Amino acid sequence: ANPQLKQQSFQRPSLAKASCHGASFVAEQLGSSLTSGLRHTEAERRLHQLGPNELPAPQGEPLWLRYLGQFRDPMIAMLLCSALVSLCMRQLDNAVSISLAIVIVVTVAFVQEWRSERALAALKRLLPHRCEVVRNGELLSLDAASLVPGDLVRLGVGSRVPADLRLVECADLHVDESSFTAAPQSGDASCELSSRANCAFTGTLVRSGCGRGLVVATGADSAFADVYRAVQEAEAPRTPLQRSMDRLGRQLSLGSLCIIAGIVLIGLAQGRPLLDTLQIGVSLAVAAIPEGLPIVVTVTLAIGVMRMARRNAVVKRLPAVETLGCVTAVLSDKTGTLTLNEMTAARLEAADGLAAEIDGAGFVVDDRQRQQLTLAGAGPALRWLCAVCAACNDVELEARGLRSEFRRLQEWPFNSDTKVMMVKCERPAYVTHLYIWWKTSGSLCASTAPSQQPAEAPLLLAKGAPDCLLSRCASYWAPSGQPAPMTSSASAAFAAQAARMGARGLRVLAAAAGNAEQPEGGGLVFCGLVGLLDPPRPGVREAVACLRESGVLVAMVTGDSAETACAVARQIGLAGGEPGDPQQPLSGDQLDGLPAGDPRIAEARIFYRTSPRHKSKIVRAFQAAGRVVAMTGDGVNDAVALKAADIGVAMGRSGTEVAMEAADMILTDDSFRTILSAVEEGKAIFHNIRCFIRFQLSTSVAALSLVAMATLFSLPSPLNAMQILWINILMDGPPAQSLGLEPLDPEIRRRPPRRASEPVLPPAMLLGVLRSAAVIVAGTLFVFYREMSDNRVTPRDTTMTFTCFVLFDMFNALSCRSKSKSVFSVGLLTNRAFCLSVGMSLVGQLLVIYCPPFQAVFQTEALSAL
Repeated sequence: ANPQLKQQSFQRPSLAKASCHGASFVAEQLGSSLTSGLRHTEAERRLHQLGPNELPAPQGEPLWLRYLGQFRDPMIAMLLCSALVSLCMRQLDNAVSISLAIVIVVTVAFVQEWRSERALAALKRLLPHRCEVVRNGELLSLDAASLVPGDLVRLGVGSRVPADLRLVECADLHVDESSFTAAPQSGDASCELSSRANCAFTGTLVRSGCGRGLVVATGADSAFADVYRAVQEAEAPRTPLQRSMDRLGRQLSLGSLCIIAGIVLIGLAQGRPLLDTLQIGVSLAVAAIPEGLPIVVTVTLAIGVMRMARRNAVVKRLPAVETLGCVTAVLSDKTGTLTLNEMTAARLEAADGLAAEIDGAGFVVDDRQRQQLTLAGAGPALRWLCAVCAACNDVELEARGLRSEFRRLQEWPFNSDTKVMMVKCERPAYVTHLYIWWKTSGSLCASTAPSQQPAEAPLLLAKGAPDCLLSRCASYWAPSGQPAPMTSSASAAFAAQAARMGARGLRVLAAAAGNAEQPEGGGLVFCGLVGLLDPPRPGVREAVACLRESGVLVAMVTGDSAETACAVARQIGLAGGEPGDPQQPLSGDQLDGLPAGDPRIAEARIFYRTSPRHKSKIVRAFQAAGRVVAMTGDGVNDAVALKAADIGVAMGRSGTEVAMEAADMILTDDSFRTILSAVEEGKAIFHNIRCFIRFQLSTSVAALSLVAMATLFSLPSPLNAMQILWINILMDGPPAQSLGLEPLDPEIRRRPPRRASEPVLPPAMLLGVLRSAAVIVAGTLFVFYREMSDNRVTPRDTTMTFTCFVLFDMFNALSCRSKSKSVFSVGLLTNRAFCLSVGMSLVGQLLVIYCPPFQAVFQTEALSAL
């Protein structure tokens, strides 16, 4: 009987108890296994019993209470006062009309705010937290929400700890707990969190090494729950664009109130009725002051970000959207972004001179088509080269294969400083024949037919950058089949051999094996080189060309050799990759010798043999040259550069949790083409926001000017209070919002990035607003003056004027879809949401004119077709 199937054995020990007992005892208490984890059926039962591994969502206000909260708006309070005054003066029809308008205005504002929150909530669901879990002896990638106590979780460099764990296996494991500030849980006071070295807590980040741990607490039971509750109580800061909109709204509101106050005073001086004058003033205030501008901007940003997510670019923070349209430099990793990150073995060159070519590129899904190289009769150099490649990696392989012959005793993980990975293993039985293939997991694996000879003493296997590993080797496999001393000339010959492979665009790894008693080098035997082919991603060349045509420069940052970097640069059409090009590549060593902000750094387009610490220096140099920088990264040490860049871009597939946490944007497909799509969408989103602002301001200015000019010339008011409020609904409602859904214009794609300091409302746009408002006012006043030629204002006159203004406003919305093109060039049906919203507005206007109940409210009458 398996103990994990016994329900009564599952006692869920506290984290304090788990940290004070051995791993075997904790596994027994949890009804789990240190090697195979939980069974699938038991995990499902516990998930059903305990619920998902999620922190409880904060209880928000009910919808009805949030709806009533809209009435706290100062403009709504003014309208309520106006309705109350009408009621006191026994003008019941005015009181009812204004009350109905209040309900409509409040409902529109509430729906907009609700849409904004829904869109932002949808953004948070775009990046579910994944983790690696061992269940039933099988390593799986699961959503962290499905974890239950007893699960065996594997941790790697850059991953986020998904639950409170009792660590059971570690290899140079370092967890960053600097952001973890929770107090001890009740019952755990005897063992402080900071002293539990054998535990890992929810939300912390793995900085180096790897390990495994048993899940002890999940969700609300985790020690992170207290931190989460404190974070939920904090109010999220407003984005820079929202603050800019707030400033613009305050400025426009102040100006509008001054104009409205002048209109009211002039009307009173002319002897107009007090109540009518006050109602017109209040209605103008509601219509002219853009109180809904920040909300609609947030909705437009959120909807735009959702549209970007459909193009595989997830923007984590809304401020990044406005910055995307300003990007003038993209600093991109090579591996996985510009290339496929499918490192395929293309060439083997053993230390004894034997070489082998392997056809094909990319991972092969079908086992029947896998690349195969038979090594029967090969010398020890090539045999050991394949053995090191198969055994010295952390990728999970199938059961059969040479790696299963090596039992790992200790590991020295790869890091960006040493550029070497080493493992201490028990030596397998002698290999009689061997073949290798490339699997879809990206691992070189081998199969062997071992003899019955006993295993020998432990050995050390190492792989890494050729220049770093050669310095650790004391000998190499000579053509004679015996180790020979590693001389300076032999080392130089192997380095030249690696350079020749790199010049072909191959990523070169060296392999060595030796005595495990000298783990830090000096006793290794050099086995040979492996050339890995990482082909460019489809469409990268075209994306680089499009970015360069639109004024965005592209630079490549890689840890590969100069030969490999330049070969890939030539393939993707990147500057600096051709011999004699003035934009010569810079190495990491050269960067170390240049001062920070040196202009020569910003002139280069290829950076090779770099480490993550060089990336921050490159970013700052480009920023010092006046560039707005987008930087890609996927590793733990890339976090600093990602934060330093104006837009940090992390890889969603191959990236670590640390990198994704530091980034502003995540590429779910790891493709460089997605960066181009994101930059284009950023331009389009900001363009759409300006279209909305232009439409709303031109309508506000037109309404104010129309009433002001009628007042100055002692004319009757062309619009009554209800008609002005209806215009406000159109201005802040569906027609305005649908401008934020305008599709990407090819002209915007080719447009150079805008300056980051450029205001939201530039002078040229302000002139366009005034010009549109002047056309609306002139046309509406002409109709109004013509209709009242008998010197008396009738419902027909105001209906004509009102309808004329609304139709002008709808045509104004059409013209605001593009700054430089007519609606016929843009395409009338390219924005279906706009067509639908305008159609609904026109239907609403027909109801206002022809439906008797609405005629009474808006004081209109039916018009003939003529």
